[in-house]
Amino acid sequence: MNFDELVALIKQNGIVGAGGAGFPTYAKLDKRADTIILNCAECEPLLKLHRQILERYAYEILSTLDLIAKTIGAKDVIIGVKGSYTGAVDAVEQYIGSFENIRIQKLREIYPAGDEIVLIYQTTGRRPNPGALPISVGVTVFNVETIYNVYRALNGEPVTHKFVTVAGEVKNPVTLRVPVGMTVKELVDLAGGVTTKEPAYLLGGPMMGRFGSPLSLVTKTFNAVIVLPKDHPVVQRKNTKTSIDMKRAMAACCQCNYCTDLCPRHLLGYPITPHEFMRVVSHNTPSDTKPIIDGLFCSGCGLCEAFSCGQGLSPRMLLDAFKGQLRAAGVQPPKDIPLRDVSPAVDFRSVPVKRLTARLGLTQYNKTAPLDEERDILPKSVKIQLSQHIGAPAVPCVKKGDSVLEGQVIACAPDGKLSVNIHSSLDGRVKEITDKFIMIER
Repeated sequence: MNFDELVALIKQNGIVGAGGAGFPTYAKLDKRADTIILNCAECEPLLKLHRQILERYAYEILSTLDLIAKTIGAKDVIIGVKGSYTGAVDAVEQYIGSFENIRIQKLREIYPAGDEIVLIYQTTGRRPNPGALPISVGVTVFNVETIYNVYRALNGEPVTHKFVTVAGEVKNPVTLRVPVGMTVKELVDLAGGVTTKEPAYLLGGPMMGRFGSPLSLVTKTFNAVIVLPKDHPVVQRKNTKTSIDMKRAMAACCQCNYCTDLCPRHLLGYPITPHEFMRVVSHNTPSDTKPIIDGLFCSGCGLCEAFSCGQGLSPRMLLDAFKGQLRAAGVQPPKDIPLRDVSPAVDFRSVPVKRLTARLGLTQYNKTAPLDEERDILPKSVKIQLSQHIGAPAVPCVKKGDSVLEGQVIACAPDGKLSVNIHSSLDGRVKEITDKFIMIER
């Protein structure tokens, strides 16, 4: 398979980053890359699916990485997996000898080991300049499920389903492979139902996830549903208003610097200083723009507010609010900002996931959530969103009333734009088409 054929295959089969913002995977294939990194850090507490997929499909994933590396000319493939994920490590080590240029790099049990910048540094020692993409240092990063989806595409199967961990206040925590477009309520019911009277539904991890509802829809980037009581500290923190966070910062920030001292990107030499940002906010001196502009380099990992701050303040949420205002105003991250030296304290200021889980009050929910692929999950209907990725939404190419089959293209990537095809996740009939989704009834 040549480069153009691989690009076309990935685009046509609707493959996007399966664990983050959903960047179309074909656009990450780049012949400048000399190194490919498989991200199996999965640093968010309670999430299980990537290590489970790697353990079950190690050979398929390694062989697909080998094909991608040969196609783009990369000389080195690194499997970045936490050493504590013994099942995944053992599975990789069983097959890795069959591949000449693939090696395993065992990662520490820290948060956020899965942040691209942290992962690239831990596995290669390289650091992209602030605001630059990984390819600027010759690296391309993929997560485990994304590569598994490429494997399936090589065998004629487009993206129709998603692996999702269902955890927290549910009867039977589990990881399932479910049709794209089904609802959170259907997912939770498959895990035995809710076990708390007033549930909140966190979509994604407890650090960087967002709240949804029972009617929220599974997408190609949807990793987890964590059900928590509405009075849980994680829920209360995420539900605070920016105006209240601002007043609390003005009243209580003592400039202890802990938010900066434990900031993973600051420790790697990036120009992000949350304590200086908080000083600008708390002193109401917006003319001091540098800490605010530097906030555009924040990864949003949330350590500053969930772990570091002894006052319980929310630097990340305030940074997010300011970043949103800057982007709305058309302000771009500054370029050609030099990196500082890596802090000599970087290894001593890393936050263990176990301690973070305890600090969040989630230890009781840290259960196995076994991978179950045996169930034939067939919802009565699905609503498949037209925009599940960075770039232009796909354009419907079916009509209301059409009969469709699982795997059939129902929305096409527009010509000349960053986008991918969307496929039906079950056999059925098109019931409704809007500018946001296509509804299919089984």
